[in-house]
Amino acid sequence: MAKSEATTVDAGGRELRVSSPDRVIFPSTERSGAVTKIDIVNYYLAVEDGVMRALERRPTTLERWPKGVHAGIVVSTREKGGGDAFFQKRIPRGAPDYVQTARIEFPSGRHADEICPTEVAVVGWAAHMGTITFHPWPVRRDDAP
Repeated sequence: MAKSEATTVDAGGRELRVSSPDRVIFPSTERSGAVTKIDIVNYYLAVEDGVMRALERRPTTLERWPKGVHAGIVVSTREKGGGDAFFQKRIPRGAPDYVQTARIEFPSGRHADEICPTEVAVVGWAAHMGTITFHPWPVRRDDAP
């Protein structure tokens, strides 16, 4: 399949570039058609009120499936890297300036700067990066010093 041209969508007043919008994330089944990357982005933008109630100002781990969901997929773990899908605690390189973070300190003494959505454009951008599921912490960034 040829690579599709990038497109842009309005994400809460920001222009969000979505590369490979026709990439299949969930293949078609006998009950439904294929779900593409642009479908996932548009879904999260359409449910802005609910998704922002769940994520706003919360440190959030991204569950990324950049190649989509398919038979034989391998999810990376700490013990076994190199999978097709992975959990990302740290903010990805190249994040737009409007993506804010929250510093998370772990018992080991290590830390991570996780995304901390403050607007729906952050959610749309993460979906563009292959995020299917968002895992927010049960606290907001301002709850702890």
